[in-house]
Amino acid sequence: MQKRYLLLISLILLLTGGGCATFYQKTMAVQEDIAGGHFESALQSLERDKKWPQNNHRVLYFMNKGVVHFMLGEHEASNTWFDRADFYIEDYRKNIGFEALALVSNPMVRPYRPEDFEAIMVHYYKALNFIALGNFEGALVECRRVNLLLLAFNENYKEHKNKYTRDAFAHNLMGIVFQAAGDYNNAFIAYRNALEIYESDYQSLFGLQAPRQLKLDLLYAARMTGFHEEVARYEKAFGLRTPEVKEGYGDLVYLWMNGLGPVKSEWSLNLTNMGVRNGTMLFGSDELGITYPLQLGQSQANQAAAFKNLSFIRMAFPRYLERQPLYHSAVLRSQQEVYPLEMAQNINKIAHQSLKDRMLREMGNNLLRLATKQVMEQATRSENENLGALVSIVNAMTEKADTRNWQSLPYALHYTRVPLPAGEQKLLLEQQGLSGTQRDTVKVNIEPERTTFQIYHQLGSSAPRQ
Repeated sequence: MQKRYLLLISLILLLTGGGCATFYQKTMAVQEDIAGGHFESALQSLERDKKWPQNNHRVLYFMNKGVVHFMLGEHEASNTWFDRADFYIEDYRKNIGFEALALVSNPMVRPYRPEDFEAIMVHYYKALNFIALGNFEGALVECRRVNLLLLAFNENYKEHKNKYTRDAFAHNLMGIVFQAAGDYNNAFIAYRNALEIYESDYQSLFGLQAPRQLKLDLLYAARMTGFHEEVARYEKAFGLRTPEVKEGYGDLVYLWMNGLGPVKSEWSLNLTNMGVRNGTMLFGSDELGITYPLQLGQSQANQAAAFKNLSFIRMAFPRYLERQPLYHSAVLRSQQEVYPLEMAQNINKIAHQSLKDRMLREMGNNLLRLATKQVMEQATRSENENLGALVSIVNAMTEKADTRNWQSLPYALHYTRVPLPAGEQKLLLEQQGLSGTQRDTVKVNIEPERTTFQIYHQLGSSAPRQ
């Protein structure tokens, strides 16, 4: 019996002792290169690492490689890697061996399953790649998949469903693409759907209102479709005039990806044993005013016995640390006008909300994991006190949160639309931050009655903050 537990302890320490540090040590250089805009160097680092694409973190390798190729303007290669990430996410199934080992160690031993919003961002990047390639139909397919995925995720959750259930910017982007393709009827429908989600979901969840540009685009699509009553109604509701059609003009849709998204860290919580009530074991914190139940069936009687002498247990959770963008706003200046880049998607807030919802869903599994570890410790102590003490130490060492995440995502997405005369045009991008204003020239070739897209990721961000 003692040899069996010693072997198990050795296996756990082997799998959990250095894996996390090794992962972050190996990826730190890549993340620093991406954050610093050194994409060729990041690509070289990724391609040198032969183990990362094969281990439990492989989907993060696929997603980071997709981002690097995207930033290099290699959009077909980028989509190839995002396709691999998408296939991985689609085919992800619980591995019984990994799940069993996670019960007695920690979630880091399992293959990384992306957060729901990370899976969504794969399709955003694919849509932007298709737009850059001029493949509007491909972009529309990816926008549709965003909302279909959100629906599928929620259908699988019996309780504590995600509050982020619909994506306003996916509908907005669909409208922009439909408009670029000259399909104003579908553009109007997509814009109207986006407006409804901003007003009913995003404003309360993320404090994000419908962009003014969305309202202008909705009015324009309505006029081009011949929906005169809708034009009059929305002009009155918005307090805006419908943009005029200018002969010999095209327009620029400029997408400003600002900052870097949050990174995962760990925090722990001490939960007091509140006893068993009606077959349910309760753990909670009077200070925080929270209680978590662990349902106990006949097969879990041993776990109830193992917990009866515990005054409290410590649980480790992942949490996001925000990285504030160095620039808080930006505008595009033409010779005649100033066009603010409006926030249309707050990825930072979506990340925090998604993780909060998942933690509520998985609390029972986390309690079960601690129960299993405690049963092992009690069983070992009954045979050998010293070995039991060793198991207790191992339990403490392996109670770690899964802090893996996709670190190269933007903090937020902003955009605007600028009408411009045909030909080579120059605009000024002004990015405002606490340290001043950065000004850069934006060159664009405008075709009459056509939409041109440009995408820029401003990577400047502060260090993660508690």
